[in-house]
This record gives sequence, structure tokens and C-alpha cells, in this order.
Amino acid sequence: MMSKNEVIEELKSLGDKDSLEGMARFGIKFKECYGVRIPALRKLAGKLKKDHKLAKELWLTGVHDALILATMIADPKLMTEELMEKWVVDFYSWDICDQCCKNIFKDTGFAFKKAIEWTQRPEEFVKRAGFVMMCEIAVHDKNARDEDFGEFFPIIIRESTDERNFVRKAVNWALRQIGKRNPSLRLKALKVAYEILAIDSRTSKWIASDAIRELEGYKFRKP
Repeated sequence: MMSKNEVIEELKSLGDKDSLEGMARFGIKFKECYGVRIPALRKLAGKLKKDHKLAKELWLTGVHDALILATMIADPKLMTEELMEKWVVDFYSWDICDQCCKNIFKDTGFAFKKAIEWTQRPEEFVKRAGFVMMCEIAVHDKNARDEDFGEFFPIIIRESTDERNFVRKAVNWALRQIGKRNPSLRLKALKVAYEILAIDSRTSKWIASDAIRELEGYKFRKP
């Protein structure tokens, strides 16, 4: 067992200053960050295993590397809606948002609910989180029905005019991932994309054109 302070010292020792420049080039924002690469974080998370108490302590440090590590060791069975709401409002960079949704939020039992709720929120990274949740559900939730995704399409249309970079990219991503789930949803996603294309908005047209380009030529793997 490692304490919070011991983990922070370990993160410092794993830090790579060169990676900080790369992170900045990819639009990753941070206040305090040691530049620990994702593979190194995953290796450390494997040593720590699931430790929900430690995850919550690391989150409160505000250290960029510690936040991502926290998402890797938090226990989805212990993640409450209240804690999800506390974490989501702390998102300040797209990588924290995406890692948290991928590593922990998608495995909670609240993924579908939060995908809908968060896309109604005004905060850029909270709204992005809602669309990232749609992506995660499309890729990982084998029990989700096609009609469940039908609830996402009106939201995607509604938010397709949001010009904020990290929102519009997530809206586009969600539409593409849903369309790549199966042939039936591909046709429905394409129909939605063409509906979005008709909206008098530069952002909407970019979202739709990019999705159409990928989905029209998408080939499904044979089972």
C-alpha cells in the first residue's frame, strides 16, 4: 500500500519534462504536471490496483498526472453520482475528461443517464463529457439497444451548433462512433448527419461533413 504522498513522489520520479511540451502542442492544459506518460501511469496503476480511497485523495491534489491516475484506480462499484458530479466539474482539459469517462465513468451504472444530463450543461468539458460517454457506450456497452441510441440523436443535432472546439469535436466523435456500432445505426447516423448538414452553421457543416465522409465508406468486420 502506498500513501498519497508516496504516490506523488513516485509520479515526480516518473516525470518527463519533454512530454510537457508535447502535451501543450496537443492542447492539453495543466497547472501542475510532471509529464508522466500514459503507459507509465497504467503500469503504476497496475501496482496500486483498485484503491478508491487513494483515488479520491489523489484527485484532491489537483496534480494533472495524479488526476489521470485516480481515474485508473478508482472503483466503479463505489463511484456514486455525487462523486461523479464533483469530479466532472473539475475537468479543465480534454484528456482529463476523456480518460475519466473511459477509465471509470463508463463502468458505473450511470453512463447513459450522465450522457444525457451532461450534454445539457453549459460548461465546455462537462458537455464534452456527455458526448464522450455516448462514445464509450457505443463502443463498450454490448447490452445497449439500437433504440437507446435513438435518444442521443436529437441531442447531437441540438448541440451541433456549439462552436467550442472540444465540444464540436466530441459531438462529431459521438455521431461517428454510434454509426460504427452496426449497419442499422450507420444508416440512422448518416440520416442525422445529412440533417445536421442542412443547418445554417459552419460548425454543424463541419461535424456533418466529417461524419458523412467516414461513415459512408465504413466497412464492418465480418463476425
